[in-house]
Amino acid sequence: MQSIERIQYIVKLIPAGNVLTYGLVADLAGLPKRARLVSRALKLASPELNLPWHRVINSQGKISLPKNSIAYQQQMEQLRLDGVIVNAGKISLKQYLWKPDMATLVLTLPF
Repeated sequence: MQSIERIQYIVKLIPAGNVLTYGLVADLAGLPKRARLVSRALKLASPELNLPWHRVINSQGKISLPKNSIAYQQQMEQLRLDGVIVNAGKISLKQYLWKPDMATLVLTLPF
């Protein structure tokens, strides 16, 4: 499985009501220190994949998109629909960060 596919696989696993940071997605995909690759993989993803891209945020718990952009508004709205509270573009990592258990990782990941 290619790096981009592994990233997309991890993003698909993020449950509604939770978020992951770009860096943690990279780590779970076996690509430590490749957070920028996660961003690129999400940008390149075909809309047909229906990736929950909105559940990926930066390490400070913030939406990384420009505040005046349509994509920023879409991400905020999608997170709110998922039940995630977004306050001025910031999400509480303490409350919403997805922490998959070892069994989920071992039994789910094909790599």
